[in-house]
Amino acid sequence: MQRVNIAELKDNLSRYLNTVREGGEIIICDRNKAIAKIVPIASGEDPESERLALAAEGKLRLGEGPVEDDFFHLPAPKVSTKVLRKVIEEERDER
Repeated sequence: MQRVNIAELKDNLSRYLNTVREGGEIIICDRNKAIAKIVPIASGEDPESERLALAAEGKLRLGEGPVEDDFFHLPAPKVSTKVLRKVIEEERDER
């Protein structure tokens, strides 16, 4: 099982997905702390049943219907420049 930090995963996503296609598992880390795992879907497994199982475990929240057109006309959330700068700097530090 391979471990990979987020920045490395983003830079080489196709390569890691090929590893998963071949049956491998990838542990995703944020600053060397494991936060998620990518595993192959078992052959013949229904992706919809996987989605429902994740929802039953509380790991995924199912939608409640289609998104109304007026949703896309709502104002975007306001984020301060200070917060944006901090997030960008943290993102750059991962690389």
